[in-house]
Amino acid sequence: MKTALTIAGSDSSGGAGIQADLKTFAACGVYGMSVITAVTAQNTQGVKKIADLSEDIIEAQIDAVFEDIFPDAVKIGMISNGGIAQKIAEKLRYYKPNNIVIDPVMVATSSASLMKSDGLSALIKELLPLADVVTPNIAEAETLAQINIFGPEDMERAAKRISNMTNAAVLVKGGHLENNCDDLLYKNGECTWLCCEKIDNPNTHGTGCTLSSAIASNLARGKDTVAAVSAAKDYVFGAIQSGLELGKGGHGPLNHIYRFF
Repeated sequence: MKTALTIAGSDSSGGAGIQADLKTFAACGVYGMSVITAVTAQNTQGVKKIADLSEDIIEAQIDAVFEDIFPDAVKIGMISNGGIAQKIAEKLRYYKPNNIVIDPVMVATSSASLMKSDGLSALIKELLPLADVVTPNIAEAETLAQINIFGPEDMERAAKRISNMTNAAVLVKGGHLENNCDDLLYKNGECTWLCCEKIDNPNTHGTGCTLSSAIASNLARGKDTVAAVSAAKDYVFGAIQSGLELGKGGHGPLNHIYRFF
């Protein structure tokens, strides 16, 4: 069995973060492992509180995984401060894993900020250069590329800028577009549009975590980048379309195990 590691924050409601990543790994047929960077108290109504874990315990978790079950892919999600980003980058440079997928999580679906300013700087300087795939949404792509995105041409411009910063494939996600959910994959100077209709379902909490984890799973199983992203997008589409209704908030979780029912 292929293996994948998620390095991210914990979501007590189970819809995003570590919990969503592990569900996605299992649903996509890989053995999942985790390194927790922060613990959040959150639910479908919002983020109540965040507590970062120490760099020492994060380092110990990474060592424990890599020294025993070396992952075939690594997904990196919520990193709230610069010290944690630097520590993760240090360990990844040491172990040199393949198939690093970075989801540059900055703001939760509920609009709560999940990253401090020094975290963004360290993400750009330390972690992005190590990535094989980066998966920003529109707002994150605007922040990383330092441009405003109003349509497809802007998405392409942003992807090129981010790719130049990272040498990675860049997936600019269009889930926040008004009329569709078209994503742009930019790799080696080529643009591939992955078009998709917009589903009338507000329960999208954890969509970004789920997509990046599905991409990592598919890369771990040997798919090339385009195939890995395309299959991951199909999986997320099904998880949203399933129409799971949980929680009292405006954005409930996806159905990560829709394929099994």
